[in-house]
Amino acid sequence: MFVDHVIIIVQAGSGGNGSVHFRRERFIRFGGPDGGDGGRGGSIYLQGDENMNTLEHFLYQRQFRAASGGNGGANRRHGAKGRDRVIRVPIGTVIQDVANDTVLADMTEHGQRVLVARGGRGGLGNVHFATPTHQVPRVADFGEPGEVAKLQLELKLIAEVGLIGLPNAGKSTLLAAVTRAHPKIAAYPFTTLEPYLGIAMVGDRTFAIADIPGLIEGAHEGVGLGHDFLRHIQRTRLLLHLVDGSGQEGRDPLEDIRVIEYELEAFDPELIHRPRLLVINKSDLPETTDTVERVRAAFGTKYEVFLISAATHHGLEPLLNRVAELLDRLPPTPHTIVPSPKTVPSYMLTPITQNLLRCEGPLIDRLVAQTDFRERDAIERLRQRLIRERIPQAAARSGMSHGEIQVGPAVWRLEESRIFWSRWEDEDATTATPG
Repeated sequence: MFVDHVIIIVQAGSGGNGSVHFRRERFIRFGGPDGGDGGRGGSIYLQGDENMNTLEHFLYQRQFRAASGGNGGANRRHGAKGRDRVIRVPIGTVIQDVANDTVLADMTEHGQRVLVARGGRGGLGNVHFATPTHQVPRVADFGEPGEVAKLQLELKLIAEVGLIGLPNAGKSTLLAAVTRAHPKIAAYPFTTLEPYLGIAMVGDRTFAIADIPGLIEGAHEGVGLGHDFLRHIQRTRLLLHLVDGSGQEGRDPLEDIRVIEYELEAFDPELIHRPRLLVINKSDLPETTDTVERVRAAFGTKYEVFLISAATHHGLEPLLNRVAELLDRLPPTPHTIVPSPKTVPSYMLTPITQNLLRCEGPLIDRLVAQTDFRERDAIERLRQRLIRERIPQAAARSGMSHGEIQVGPAVWRLEESRIFWSRWEDEDATTATPG
């Protein structure tokens, strides 16, 4: 089964929790805090593999998780780091983040690796929070949650030459004649139901050829096999447009050419400008002679026209020589453009009511996730971190110097450039008693 489009969900491991522990040894009084840090959670990577040619294995597993980090322990023991997870994908896979509709990577090389979900950082143990004025800290950070992403994987075969044309034009026969590929060949339409890849050799030069299932009029609207397989010629440098010159199917070859041009442009306007050779097939049939002259009269100034017979191998050598000559001059294989990562603000303030702001963002989500709201010390530490991030000043710049700021489940009272505990956003959210 050839699968070239799937959606998967990946979840990185969470960081381990920091430890709250105090040194207890005989003859040593007031040993002090010695709780260790939690280990970082495992990350998830996607890696290109040239030994794969389909996304079929993702039909049986669509969710992937990495291991979480271990919790910190006594005597400053650090939690174990979660093992990273590497998921193999075929060369030519385009990775897209479904949530924000952005391309993350285009896997064009064997061994290429891209990070798609980062593991959470481990929480700090209480050994980090001891100060001369606070020598018995009973607070430690929770581990940071691992990132979760919904990814779309789209496979685009990497071939230098693409075969296009209507059903029964002879594409599969041509591929079998010039490569060692063995596509299905039969005397009825749509014998090719999935792309085939073959390697042709001209002297010392080799190049990959992709045979795309036949197109018919209306393919861009889903008629026939549709146009989804056209994604596999988006990377090709040269197109071979195969035309049945015999007209035995009751079709006009000139109209066949116009149909394919229209479908290409409807799928991707750039494809209509891709270098192309017109190849009139079935030269072994007498009806093809008139077709060649008509095609050259109508399209000879736009495309080079070749006459071949894929069945008898007539005209294949000049065609392959010309293909090799053009490939030596054409630009490299086009790749999907990966945009630069967008800068995301660490937090933002959103008005809820006239006297209430909600503070949210990546930084705030991390601080809230790592705070144990059952501990007074943890709540006070969160308040100090909000002050260090200058959130009161940001609220003042937004036009509110007195009021309340909601951060996670907690609501803080804002006075000038200071914030104080106010209340829970939901009184049943926690049983902690704030300090």
